[in-house]
Amino acid sequence: NCQLFSALKDPSVVIMSNWLKIRGTLKSWTKLWCILKPGILLIYKTPGSDHWVGTILLNACKLIERPSKKDGFCFKLYHPLDKSIWAMKGPKGESVGSITQPLPSNYLIFRAASESDGRCWMDALELALSCSSLSKMSAKSGRDGDLSGSSESSHILQLLQISLHQHTAERVHIRCNAAGEASQVETVSEENKGLIWTLLKQLRPGMDLSKVVLPTFILEPRSFLDKLSDYYYHADLLSQAVMEESPYSRMKQVLRWYLSGFYKKPKGLKKPYNPILGEMFRCCWLHPQTDSCTFYIAEQVSHHPPVSAFYISNRKDGFCITGSILAKSKFYGNSLSAILDGKARLLFLTRDEEYIITMPYAHCKGILYGTMTLELGGKITIECEKTQCYTEIEYKLKPFLGSSCNVNQISGKIRMGEDVLATVDGHWDSKVHLTEKRTGQQEVLWNPGPDIRRQRLKRQVVQVDQQEAFESERLWQHVTRAISDKDQMRATQEKFVLEEAQRQEARERAERPWNPRLFTFNTDTNEWHYKYTDTKPWDPERCLLQFEKDGVIQTKEKSRRRSFSYSQNWAAQQKVSPTGS
Repeated sequence: NCQLFSALKDPSVVIMSNWLKIRGTLKSWTKLWCILKPGILLIYKTPGSDHWVGTILLNACKLIERPSKKDGFCFKLYHPLDKSIWAMKGPKGESVGSITQPLPSNYLIFRAASESDGRCWMDALELALSCSSLSKMSAKSGRDGDLSGSSESSHILQLLQISLHQHTAERVHIRCNAAGEASQVETVSEENKGLIWTLLKQLRPGMDLSKVVLPTFILEPRSFLDKLSDYYYHADLLSQAVMEESPYSRMKQVLRWYLSGFYKKPKGLKKPYNPILGEMFRCCWLHPQTDSCTFYIAEQVSHHPPVSAFYISNRKDGFCITGSILAKSKFYGNSLSAILDGKARLLFLTRDEEYIITMPYAHCKGILYGTMTLELGGKITIECEKTQCYTEIEYKLKPFLGSSCNVNQISGKIRMGEDVLATVDGHWDSKVHLTEKRTGQQEVLWNPGPDIRRQRLKRQVVQVDQQEAFESERLWQHVTRAISDKDQMRATQEKFVLEEAQRQEARERAERPWNPRLFTFNTDTNEWHYKYTDTKPWDPERCLLQFEKDGVIQTKEKSRRRSFSYSQNWAAQQKVSPTGS
């Protein structure tokens, strides 16, 4: 607990800072720089501290979400008795703020640029408002209006001591709320609490978390390249989609497959390993019904920024997928967002149809105060230009005053041109319904119950001792083993060895660009493409997956007889180990 105190007692601590639009008394909006500290919200004309506009005393305020039809996300701070929410003086003793349009005295309405930013501000303000003794400590400052110098330092320090006391009194829990299953709960040990507080010392609002060294106990013991493969345990849905006759039926089946990638999640809140530059992961899933195989390969093609490229193929069943993900994580005081920036291109080979697919962002709140929860948010699209079939799904974050039934909700539409063919609603981790617009008929589009889970395809991976040095499981095996043994010190040491080797390699490479082995960057489209798609390396009736020394996935001619059992031979010759469901 003294580590938490040490990490947070700095009076200059900033919970969050960013631009916000604020509505004036004349109904017009002004863009101002806002800095949130425990108990106060400082407002400036610019990010510097020379143009102070005003200070909001949060002890007097209530917070509500304010729905808006315009772009962005609105929320309101107000005094429940319509009294002034402003301090009389500024942080440096200023008695007159910089001139802006007139602002209301008893409330302020804010507009953030996006829902993600707005939710982060709501979470951060909830943290700032949560100190139970805030009103007592603010009373003296409110009477004489002096928030400058040592009085502000003392004020913030007392707030942090209260926050520390509340953290000590409570059991710290990490919880993933789920509508379709019991909530996942993990209690953080006293040793690991200290690691959290040490981590906080590295963080500043808006910081890119890819540059932060994370404690190993919050890591899911596998690489991000491995985690991206979770979307293909139900790849047989794509095999079925190719066979559907109508564009609408194919889109429906693609959406069903898309939803199948989200319900598999670790216990508690866990983050996979950040892949090492040049790291690769490969696996496959056997399809018993079609006697085919879906192959997956991914490579970390860039470190700063962190970009993961992937290629998936099942040529016998007629589909392949290519794409890349830029993982961006931002810290916002009491919350953080993880944005998977990029797109996947799903191609139905026999139909020459391409579906362009985007991803939701992850939103984690309660890092410093309250229950830590993980949600998905944002709008995703699945679009086929050839058929003019288009799906838009909104992943909804829990409203500020919402109940548990509002967690993990989604809603959306399937369109053909301008016509709405069906609506979609439900919970992404449980049951999702589809309603036909013309007939009103409703069906269960997706429900990952026990029957569906039993239908998961069996994933196969090459045994660790047969993998190359830079394949994920072999590369991270010592870290993974230490985490499994609950030896956090050894896990941290092993992780440091890998990260230091990567830094040393970067120093030796100096200004020379990194050349990925399996993917190439197309400067015209700004996308990564798998180098060897034209060689058709994964034809299920003719070849085995071979990972040769030059890094090219090549083929080895086998019997062309239809009775040839591809999956059994592949497993036997590659010394494949099943990873189960």
